[in-house]
Amino acid sequence: MNALKMAALAVFSFVSINSTIAQDNRQMDKLDADLIVSGAYVVTMDEAKSVIENGAIAVKDGVIIAVGAQSDILASYTASEIISGEHRAVMPGFVNGHTHSSMVLFRGMADDLALMTWLRNYIFPMEGRYVDEALIEAGTSLACYEMIESGTTSFVDMYFYPDVIARVAEKCGLRAIVSAPMIDFPSPGFKGWDDSFAAGVDFAARWKGKHSRITPGLAPHAPYTVSPEHLKQAFDAAGDLGVPVSIHVAEDRAEIKTIHEKYGVTPIEHMEKVGMLTHPTIAAHVVWPTESDIEKLANSKVGVIHNPTSNMKTGAGVAPIPAMLDAGVKVGLGTDGAASNNDLDMWPEMRFAALLHKGVGGDPTVVPATAALHMATKGGAVAAGFAADVGSLEVGMRADFIQVALDKPRLTPLYDIMSHLVYAANSSDVVTSVVDGKILMKDREVLTLDKDKVMAAVEEIAVKIRADLANN
Repeated sequence: MNALKMAALAVFSFVSINSTIAQDNRQMDKLDADLIVSGAYVVTMDEAKSVIENGAIAVKDGVIIAVGAQSDILASYTASEIISGEHRAVMPGFVNGHTHSSMVLFRGMADDLALMTWLRNYIFPMEGRYVDEALIEAGTSLACYEMIESGTTSFVDMYFYPDVIARVAEKCGLRAIVSAPMIDFPSPGFKGWDDSFAAGVDFAARWKGKHSRITPGLAPHAPYTVSPEHLKQAFDAAGDLGVPVSIHVAEDRAEIKTIHEKYGVTPIEHMEKVGMLTHPTIAAHVVWPTESDIEKLANSKVGVIHNPTSNMKTGAGVAPIPAMLDAGVKVGLGTDGAASNNDLDMWPEMRFAALLHKGVGGDPTVVPATAALHMATKGGAVAAGFAADVGSLEVGMRADFIQVALDKPRLTPLYDIMSHLVYAANSSDVVTSVVDGKILMKDREVLTLDKDKVMAAVEEIAVKIRADLANN
């Protein structure tokens, strides 16, 4: 090799080595993260409702450690998993504030009926025949698959065999408040109040603090199915245990009439006497509050969960959500069970919450897109009583969020991301789901549940229900 070539090679080697060292030093300067997820839009749902264009989130140990411009995040952090955000929006996952997850087994079983007829003639009898641990496990697994696939990251459940529900939620990766049911008359596994109450208290005591994503609660069914004495017993026990109460309240006119005839008060006034207003309570429906009721709720520890699809389908009515929001009531959204919805998809709930009240009130300015999105995310987390670090994308919050694909003809053009999320996007646009920093779905593939096994287990039970329906 001649001298000129040797000199050139030496210079090249020196430059290459120094370039590699500089690159390594830049890498060493970066902070470690477990996961970085980018988005053409990062919809934070913080207090200012901030939206970051070409943004990203860095996550470590299940916590958001940075939110900002994508270029800044990628320059400052390194992670073993990096998910691109091209043509995608990142937003907090949905909080389904009221559901009965296992009732997916009764999806479409009895439709187009008045609420009390539907409950007493169909739901209660079929629950008595079929609800056992196998149904609850199969149904909750299917429900969790459906919720993960559609962008829900947290849910509030109220149904039988809560231990099974909690175990499924723990396994599949979702965050949940699981409430043990209590009712005055015989129900699956119980003879009546005494044993359902004892079992509920035992469940709450055993699960409190057991798992970071699972919060136990007590669920006296409703003021028309539980006596005042037993309601007070439930609220007192919840206070002693330090757990929330989940309950149906003021759902339809029949309930309003029943409570007034028995006690001479509204359901909210009735529940005030047993301790609801001073205890963290998830009050589902609240379709028929008076102005006085709304004022009481605004100054209470109660979160109201609006279930527009279920309430419309059962003819229960339309909750006065604009009045509640104006008064300062904490309001979230829920699907209710799939037996009365007939799905667990929060996208229609959010859209109906924005549209229904415009149509009923004749005012297109009520419940704007930002308010509907807030009810489905941060507002829902507050109303349902989830920890303060759930529901928005901010440093220090738990890493519960989803990515939504925007590269669809029906999502083009895009001028306002919040408008698109509320009025145009749907569950099929969700491509990534993350809870506590763990990826539950990536590129539309649910990673924590086996779809074929889940559906086979459900179908095995559905065959029996289908035959029973055909013979009656």
